[in-house]
Amino acid sequence: MDLDLNQLRALDVTVREGTLEAAARALHVTPSAISQRLRALEVATGRVLLVRTKPVQVTDSGQVVLRLARQVGLLAADVARELGEDAAEDGGGGAAPAPVLPIAVNADSMATWLLPALAPLAGEVCFDLHREDQEHTSALLRAGTVMAAVTAEARPLPGCTSTRLGAMRYRPMAAPGFAHRWFPGGPTPETLAHAPVVVFDRRDDLQHRYLSAVAGPGVVPPAHYVPASADFVAAIGLGLGWGMVPDLQARTAPADLVVLDPDAGVDVVLHWQQWKLRSPALDRVREAVLAAAARELDRSTGEVDPSARDQVPAAEARHPRGEQQAGERGEAGERAG
Repeated sequence: MDLDLNQLRALDVTVREGTLEAAARALHVTPSAISQRLRALEVATGRVLLVRTKPVQVTDSGQVVLRLARQVGLLAADVARELGEDAAEDGGGGAAPAPVLPIAVNADSMATWLLPALAPLAGEVCFDLHREDQEHTSALLRAGTVMAAVTAEARPLPGCTSTRLGAMRYRPMAAPGFAHRWFPGGPTPETLAHAPVVVFDRRDDLQHRYLSAVAGPGVVPPAHYVPASADFVAAIGLGLGWGMVPDLQARTAPADLVVLDPDAGVDVVLHWQQWKLRSPALDRVREAVLAAAARELDRSTGEVDPSARDQVPAAEARHPRGEQQAGERGEAGERAG
């Protein structure tokens, strides 16, 4: 099968931009030209690759071709960059455009340690960050939508490598005034049943994990839903309720927070998964992420038996908040894992 590079690029950009019109603007061609390239690629593969909705949807066959398109695109960008640098050194030609690296990441990592890790590479790589949940992150890797992910999924997906990064520890925290009012003697089953709690969204189970361990199953206190990483912590600092806050995020919280239960915590173990692809750009990003994780994450936390996940302390969250089923914890949802 002989596939055209321009047609593969049209598929890549159309999926990334969401519509044929947006892809046309990005590639400086007409929507008709994009449509023709996509149609030619479908003829060449003998498969329907895209459903022309807004945004476009990738078919199962399209996922296979999209993965190829992004692998080829990254390798081509690496080659172009090397040739561009060589040409610049010889006095002929400028630097090649930076490769685009789509990466899926949980929102609590995005809000704390990941962006500083990526910042030094901003002149070499253009990042297309997706804040997604654990299960969707896996789907994005399989589909070729992203090339790498910070995820709670330890087992490498087909065609990917997996490297343990470390753990983010979450603790029950609240504003001092809130803690004094609702937990004068510390959290108890009785006080936890009535004290308001701040929850990221309805898929966020970290608070309920702690509640079940301390107060027993079936405890449902009043809840405020705040689906944004910084706003979640801000809401706790303003006294709306208590919530499970990462230690990393508590350090830079706009208000003082107190730990309600110093002996309790939930550890979310994170991993870096990426395509098995030798790319200088992807390798540099991986090295930067691993170095930042070594500095910031608790690498002493080990894997635990799944039956112990609901125990507090020393429990690992396998469905951390911010890895939502269909969103992020940030502008549209974003929490851990």
